[in-house]
Amino acid sequence: MSRKWKIAGINFDHMHMGDLLRRVHEHPDAELVAVCDEKPERMSDAVRNFAVPPERVFTDYRACLEKSQPDLVILCPATAEHGLWTRRVAEFGVNIVVEKPFAASLAEADEMTAAQRAAGKLLAINWPTRWSPCSITTKRLIDEGVIGEVLNVHYRGGNRGPLFHRADKVVCEPTPEEKRASWFYDKARGGGSLLDYAGYGATLGTWFQGGRKPLEVTCTIDEPAGLEVDEHSVTVCRYGHGLSTIQTRWGTFSDPWTHQPQPKCGFVICGTRGTISAYDYATHLRLQSAECPEGFEVPVDHVRPPYQDPIQYVLSVLGGAEFERGPLHPEIARIGQQIVDSAARSAREKRTVPMAD
Repeated sequence: MSRKWKIAGINFDHMHMGDLLRRVHEHPDAELVAVCDEKPERMSDAVRNFAVPPERVFTDYRACLEKSQPDLVILCPATAEHGLWTRRVAEFGVNIVVEKPFAASLAEADEMTAAQRAAGKLLAINWPTRWSPCSITTKRLIDEGVIGEVLNVHYRGGNRGPLFHRADKVVCEPTPEEKRASWFYDKARGGGSLLDYAGYGATLGTWFQGGRKPLEVTCTIDEPAGLEVDEHSVTVCRYGHGLSTIQTRWGTFSDPWTHQPQPKCGFVICGTRGTISAYDYATHLRLQSAECPEGFEVPVDHVRPPYQDPIQYVLSVLGGAEFERGPLHPEIARIGQQIVDSAARSAREKRTVPMAD
């Protein structure tokens, strides 16, 4: 008989908590034993959607962990508080999934890894597009050598803005007051499109590049009037084998899960023997090869468990499966954080900088 894994969701700063808890709710071997946030109203949708009884709803994380004794905690704090919350939960010796990005700084990411290593527990960083059939198919084609050695990875990510949707992609229209009050627009809490979205391109791009690191990074960001964070960034990474780019945008014309904006969101990957375009939510990839330079479409793979979502995957790892050296692994996610740290420094100093240590 399969065991039931006890899972708690702590800190609802990021709307992705609702998406992750839905995956818990749907998993036959998972039980949602607790939800916790200092502001009860932020949990209301989850409590209603997943029929969480009152005795499993907490506002104090210590009481939550002591009473529910979960096997796994999902954390969704503001970016600059990932380290704080990981250290808090690590004291209880619990496995952790942190929603993207890894952290607000490389030092914070290293502290998170060290805390979980000392506790002897798993730390996984969830990047939602890792579970996309487009990403999975792209990685398979690269590993099969279909486009040869990867030379360039070009990424564009974003949406209309972080306040234009809630969990389950429920559409909403934020007011100017909500925007000013949101942590997404608070520099001290890790706001801005660069920290929010560049990690996708940096981390999945590192996965596609087989773990290789750039030598130096150049980044520029916009400086919107009345805001203290960016809504648009462009980063160039120079590797020994070529250039790759990462572009982040809050303020695309449409959300990519509804209608792909122009330019499209997703990846374009160039290799020595071909190219792949893998746009978010597409049912087919576009592939070029020496034999067919005009290009042709490849249907995305049918993805099976445990690779359909992060809960499936992490529970399989806790059950004894290998923790692959992919985007969720701190080793690969750390390289992504190095790139983002370097990009942030480059934008501040308005110059090209070497890759962060």
